[in-house]
Amino acid sequence: MHDMQIQAGAPLIISSGSNENTTERSTPQRLLYLAVVIVAVPVYLADQLTKAWAIANLQPDQPRELIGSVLQLNLIRNSGAAFSIGTGVTWVLTAIACAVVVFVVITARRLGSRGWALALGLLLAGSLGNLTDRMFRAPGPGRGEVVDFMQLPHYPIFNVADSAIVTAAVLIAVLAFRGVGIDGTRSSGDKSGGDGTVGNGTVGESAVGESAVGESAVGDSPGSGTPARVSPGPDSPGHDSRGHDSPGRGVSQDQGQLNDSPRNESGAVRPATPQTGTGQDV
Repeated sequence: MHDMQIQAGAPLIISSGSNENTTERSTPQRLLYLAVVIVAVPVYLADQLTKAWAIANLQPDQPRELIGSVLQLNLIRNSGAAFSIGTGVTWVLTAIACAVVVFVVITARRLGSRGWALALGLLLAGSLGNLTDRMFRAPGPGRGEVVDFMQLPHYPIFNVADSAIVTAAVLIAVLAFRGVGIDGTRSSGDKSGGDGTVGNGTVGESAVGESAVGESAVGDSPGSGTPARVSPGPDSPGHDSRGHDSPGRGVSQDQGQLNDSPRNESGAVRPATPQTGTGQDV
């Protein structure tokens, strides 16, 4: 088990650094969650305040120029969606707005990207702004009419909440096109965050560990230039009590032939007498 973990590059004991990394990662997530609220609250307040001002100062079907003919103030009450779509299904639009708010609150817990924090903050503010109108304006809860008062040429009349929702949709499309996930990772397969940071570094450490094991195995392999250390065993050739070489059970055939060669009185091996007259070139 110990060898398997060494080959995989995994430590036997979990270091305290992993807990520190978890704490470091959770802190930015809390900050991003707070960023969603910081973006949503001012936009929501701006939507409600401008609607209140429009109701108090504008009259229906009496447009007032704000920037020439480019931007006009024209008060209407809309029971449907954009372009007056779905005017008879206000309850459905109210349910959709509630679902969007719940989705944003749950999804914000997995935030790892500043771009997604901005997009979800705008989406939350816009959904809450129009949902407030649906719940608290006439003709009744869940069927209330949304106050719209800003008009562009050849464009439906809208409000601040609508602008926040459209901006959030554009940001989400850009982030999706770039492959940036809600948690900050990219869809290309690497684990780097939206800022190019790497996660825990365990992949790199594992690769280094496996590389070290591979180098060790190569160093001990034949032909690598690093001979393996072999301890002499009982079958290794040694010397007997008389000082002569005594081959063990593991000696090669050449060594055995060398031991069987004729010796002189001092024990040295006598050279073989060359043979001549064989008729062959040496």
